[in-house]
Amino acid sequence: MMATVRLSFSPAPVHVRTARLVGVAVARRAGVAEELLDEVRLAIGEACTRAVALHRQYGLTDLVLVEMSDGGSYVVRVIDRAPIEAGLGIAALPPDELVNKSLTDEALSVGVGFALLAGFVEDLQVRPVDEGIGTEVRMVWPVAR
Repeated sequence: MMATVRLSFSPAPVHVRTARLVGVAVARRAGVAEELLDEVRLAIGEACTRAVALHRQYGLTDLVLVEMSDGGSYVVRVIDRAPIEAGLGIAALPPDELVNKSLTDEALSVGVGFALLAGFVEDLQVRPVDEGIGTEVRMVWPVAR
């Protein structure tokens, strides 16, 4: 039986730690291997930090949504409500356009966040949300049953 845990929080950095703790607890219960739990913690923290930074950059008070489910694998979705071009950040720019760009701290943290996530998570997808404005960061880890 698949269980889904939903967590939403105001875009304040202090809430990222709670999201990480809940994410690791759900991962452990779902059967994610012990040696992957640090990766899970870091990836959820990075995705949530990215979402909070975007919300703060755009003055959004919408909640950041984190959804965790444990079907055949452990899936975490982190959803922000920033404009899609912001959500993709510098990751959407071709490398030659980055050379002489002066990036804001927020844009830099969003872009660095993607680089870190790609290093932590083998199965990572970043796409526009199905409804409304925003970006979904979807991360998947294997579970042992």
